[in-house]
Amino acid sequence: MSEKYKFRNPEGIYFTTITIVYWIDLFTRRELKEVILDSLKHCQNEKGLDIYAWCLMPSHLHMIIGSDTGNLSDIMRDFKKHTSKKLVNEISLINESRKDWLLAAFSKAGKELKRIKNNKVWKDGNHPKELETNYFMDQKLKYIHENPVLAGIVEQAEHYLYSSARDYCGYPGLLKIKLLE
Repeated sequence: MSEKYKFRNPEGIYFTTITIVYWIDLFTRRELKEVILDSLKHCQNEKGLDIYAWCLMPSHLHMIIGSDTGNLSDIMRDFKKHTSKKLVNEISLINESRKDWLLAAFSKAGKELKRIKNNKVWKDGNHPKELETNYFMDQKLKYIHENPVLAGIVEQAEHYLYSSARDYCGYPGLLKIKLLE
């Protein structure tokens, strides 16, 4: 694992991105997005995850996170492991036209690594970058919230349901967040 990307400061706030293997656009179905939301809520309520900003895109998840009570590395490891299993299971249950293709891709990605028993859904790592300055924090917050706009999904960031841009504009969001000051 790279020494460059680690959660070094237990009291720090970090920008992080986790990505689906092969950059597959997995989060096109509401049911699969709900797996992520439910898992993030669990991490907030049971593991001490603080979410300051987030945006679930079709192939990846951006977040600004911290924790006063937990180890971010452990929380993210557990989140990815749990959601991998839940996502594969959900794909096999829902009406997903790409079901066979998705499951084959995750199986192939898992077979490429000896440490993986079955499927690999997320790429390795989460590339945490500590937000040490207000400038960097503002830059990453804007980047997260503008992601769906730049992707052509919405015209205004606050219109994207699966993002904390809504919270920062005074609309109710889907997750409990701590606003960055």
